[in-house]
Amino acid sequence: MMNLNKRNQSHIEVNLNPFYQKDIISIKDFDRSDLDHLFSVTNGFARSRNKRVGEILQGKILGMMFFEPSTRTRLSFEAAMASLGGISLGFADPNVSATEKGENLSDTVRTMEQYADALILRHPMEGAARLAAEISEIPVINGGSGSEEHPTQAMLDLYTILREKKRIDNLRIAVVGDLKYGRTIYSLLYALSKYSPRIHLVSPPPLRIRSEAMLEVGSMMKVSEHESLDEVISDLDVIYVTRIQKERFPDLQEYEKVRGSYRVNKKILESGKEGLIIMHPFPRADEIPREVDSTDYQRYFLQIKYGKLIRSVLLGLVLVKNFKIRNS
Repeated sequence: MMNLNKRNQSHIEVNLNPFYQKDIISIKDFDRSDLDHLFSVTNGFARSRNKRVGEILQGKILGMMFFEPSTRTRLSFEAAMASLGGISLGFADPNVSATEKGENLSDTVRTMEQYADALILRHPMEGAARLAAEISEIPVINGGSGSEEHPTQAMLDLYTILREKKRIDNLRIAVVGDLKYGRTIYSLLYALSKYSPRIHLVSPPPLRIRSEAMLEVGSMMKVSEHESLDEVISDLDVIYVTRIQKERFPDLQEYEKVRGSYRVNKKILESGKEGLIIMHPFPRADEIPREVDSTDYQRYFLQIKYGKLIRSVLLGLVLVKNFKIRNS
């Protein structure tokens, strides 16, 4: 459901800034031109030497509602807000909020929107971010909802690929690991479907991508499934690895069956072609050993750096109608 109070702009204004006062709930809500606009403005932001950048969001407040643990998402949004002159408030642990007393999500959202100009929500329940957006009179950003989606992670993932490989179209990209429960996977695949890469899904059989998602992404781009990275490593440009999402398994015995079932180490990567890069949304467990950190393949720490950059620009676009970056 569209909240009209957040959408009261003309068609022309929306085209000038497709993110202004818009909820960021699913990457499906944006087309390629929207993403290209975000990446173009981010490139300008990265090059900018404008000393007034730190005043862009002065007086603006970001409300943080984290019902699940977070390191990079929460801290990068706080850092992004601070870098533009805004402030953040809220909670990183639901046990210190009124939810500990039984308050429902709806009342928490209605309370937080009284104090902020935009909200970011991470929640274990699928559909929580969409529900919050329907309730809230101010923009809501999905910081991760169950095993559903994590749209801003996909935005920074695509931006990392663009910065490092100069394109997305026609790349061969392997998505490796927990493709069933990993929410970053779904946002990434939906985002990649706006472009024209060749996707290889690599996972143990119990962790294959959910069938309905496979049908959807398979109808929009070339996708194949594999059980071993060895089957495709020599053709790849990008490897995107995720950890096994232990906390989302309904049965821990099923988790134990797949724990440690894949590792992308230096030896495997050395079978790849020149220019191959490896990415990971973090946190990681044992799927990428530390030996890879110092190699030329590694780009996951750059993802973290680009995460603050892309989220700074996204916040600027959401909160400022005529958000622009000038180099002077």
